[in-house]
Amino acid sequence: MTTSMKQHWDNVYSSKKINQLGWYEEISAPSLELLSKCDINKGVTLLDIGTGASTLIDSLIEAGFTNIIASDISETALSKLRERLGKEKAALVKWIVDDITNPVHIQNLGEVDLWHDRAVLHFLVKKDERDTYLATLKMVVKQGGYVLIATFSLNGAKKCSGLDIRNYDEKLLVEFMGEEFELIEHFDYMYYMPSGEARPYIYTLFQRK
Repeated sequence: MTTSMKQHWDNVYSSKKINQLGWYEEISAPSLELLSKCDINKGVTLLDIGTGASTLIDSLIEAGFTNIIASDISETALSKLRERLGKEKAALVKWIVDDITNPVHIQNLGEVDLWHDRAVLHFLVKKDERDTYLATLKMVVKQGGYVLIATFSLNGAKKCSGLDIRNYDEKLLVEFMGEEFELIEHFDYMYYMPSGEARPYIYTLFQRK
């Protein structure tokens, strides 16, 4: 991704209300379902890649997690999320503006217990972008740590927000993650946009061996 990609996402988050965005979730139910299957406590380090203005952060705070890292390429998106949370809750989160295809800060975080990505990986249509994503993931996810990835399924949309998409199923994600990671669970999920249009996803939970 490039500076123009950062501008793209800043423009997206500037031009619409959060609850009108095509990926808005009132509650991040499938992510929370998979999170509940991880053998972790409330003090572990959770890294959310491509946070945007996700309500997942609200849910993690309400659940009592104390070491949450929210990362996104768009400062505008994170600013909107901080504003919604309010100063007290926002202070409980570490905020990182970074590009997962050319990271400056994420690889210096140290070990994380859980890597969460809903709808970032499928935007990485170039091999070098995916290679950097995976190398960064391997750099920070600890042994025994978890990786939760959700993407558009093979039956899903081929574009989102005007950008091309790389679609996946669980077999393609297993191949992408490689032998260091074991697939713990996966399921198909039908997400409905605020417009009512259906968007088929695949959700996966991996654990590092």
